[in-house]
Amino acid sequence: MPARLYIDSACHALAAGGIIAYPTEGVWGLGCDPLNRHACARLLELKKRDGRKGLILIAADLAQLRPFMDESVMTAFPQLLDSKSGAVTWLVPASLRVPRQVSGEHDTVAVRVTAHPVASALCRAYGGPVVSTSANVAGRPPARTVLQVRRMFGPALAAVLPGELGGAGGPSTIRDLKTGTVIRP
Repeated sequence: MPARLYIDSACHALAAGGIIAYPTEGVWGLGCDPLNRHACARLLELKKRDGRKGLILIAADLAQLRPFMDESVMTAFPQLLDSKSGAVTWLVPASLRVPRQVSGEHDTVAVRVTAHPVASALCRAYGGPVVSTSANVAGRPPARTVLQVRRMFGPALAAVLPGELGGAGGPSTIRDLKTGTVIRP
């Protein structure tokens, strides 16, 4: 796990509206505060990503995600409680609190309880979820090394957390919680 100094620096960057990079289960991620409209817009612009698609939220535990999910999720979909491996991102009914820059044009929000020690420590220290999107320009392969991240986005990043990728071979699987349909294998 990275030194507390790196985590603190990343949390300060998030609070100030900055974009950060960090290792995840399978690829390097870019993140920002999901409630900061300006930061989300800059992140989408940096990636050249269509804002209608929405963004993923990662968290250290399910409790951090509850304010962003419709109340019915926890009782109607108990399988979400059992999916804490970090390997699956779930599309769940969104609460009214989810900003449009996070949900895109959907009535769902993409959420994942991360199993990665660096990403989890970041969310725990920040006190809530963080936007998590692959560190790449839309349509290009995601970064798998910190060097690739720095080459693609270096000056635009307010902080880069050191660490190794987890054991997954790529971005997380995305599944629709209501139907079980795999959206991204």
